[in-house]
Amino acid sequence: MPPDTLILAFDTSAAHCAAALLSGDRLLAQALEPMEKGQGERLMPFLEAMLSGAGVGWHDLTALAVGTGPGNFTGVRIAVAAARGLALGLGIPAVGVTRFQALGHGQPRPLTVIEDARRGEVYVQRLDGGPPRLASLEDGIAEGGPFTGSAAPLTPGPVVLPRWPLAEAIARAGAALLADQPQPRPAPFYLRSADATPPSDPPPLILP
Repeated sequence: MPPDTLILAFDTSAAHCAAALLSGDRLLAQALEPMEKGQGERLMPFLEAMLSGAGVGWHDLTALAVGTGPGNFTGVRIAVAAARGLALGLGIPAVGVTRFQALGHGQPRPLTVIEDARRGEVYVQRLDGGPPRLASLEDGIAEGGPFTGSAAPLTPGPVVLPRWPLAEAIARAGAALLADQPQPRPAPFYLRSADATPPSDPPPLILP
């Protein structure tokens, strides 16, 4: 990656706000703030504080990388919407990075990324060997190891530790994607539908 690139990466796909600032191959700053809710209100001040602490401003950035999931439905949408708005306002590219791409970036192959999806299920992808999917833990293990990810300790066989914290991994994977070819605008990456369902009550009666 050219040394004059400055990439801001961030993620709210789980119970956190996470961010990293990458200049060329050098990590300038990173931050993680655990939170169960409130990412929508906290994200922008959180990012501004990290940039200020690193001595840079919004207009110093050359690109954005954002975590697109899979993960919390609302959390994914918060980060993706922020990235798309910032990219438009700053006139810089933004790239979406899935958890599979982030956790697998720079890791040896073969490798299976296996992430806890709760409810006894996992998000799983055998890198270079098939599409990502939602599966039971048993079916995920059947992909074969080595494994990396939050559910990796539950699997038999060798476990590969992540090379970087999630936000830094998103930044590095995003930089590689941007260097390879132009990327489409970030979009949420879901493997499970939203928990919310349409209301069952009939619509209100509108009087003439």
